[in-house]
Amino acid sequence: MEKIVFEKNNIRNYVKTVISEKIEKLKNFIEFTLEASRDIKKTPKYDSMREEMQEEIYQMQRQLAALHDLRTNMARVLPASTEKVQLGSLVITNKARFYISVSLGEFFFKGDRFYAISAESPMAKKMMGMQSGSSFTLNNIHQEIIEVL
Repeated sequence: MEKIVFEKNNIRNYVKTVISEKIEKLKNFIEFTLEASRDIKKTPKYDSMREEMQEEIYQMQRQLAALHDLRTNMARVLPASTEKVQLGSLVITNKARFYISVSLGEFFFKGDRFYAISAESPMAKKMMGMQSGSSFTLNNIHQEIIEVL
């Protein structure tokens, strides 16, 4: 079986790009919703609709703040190669590929499935300090660490 080589720096840059794209998309949607709320006629009949739109804008602003936090936290993730699992490690197990960085979830990079998980997640905590050849069980799922990059 041919060994697949992963460039951790490319994956790091991809995650940063995904976060930036999500921020831009949300900013555009917030602006669109703000413009739409301004266009609603100022009559009592439409007050409830304006209130709902304001609530939606508030929720999107909270999501935007969370995405900004992800981008800030991603800046702390160093691209250096690691032997033991730590923040910034790319961990290849017999079941999945984990990028210990920020809580972005599942993403696809060059056709391969990865999971960007926070160092605070149960999975990352379980793997911290382990190295290639180590194994662990979480939620009754046994995994072996094949490689740590």
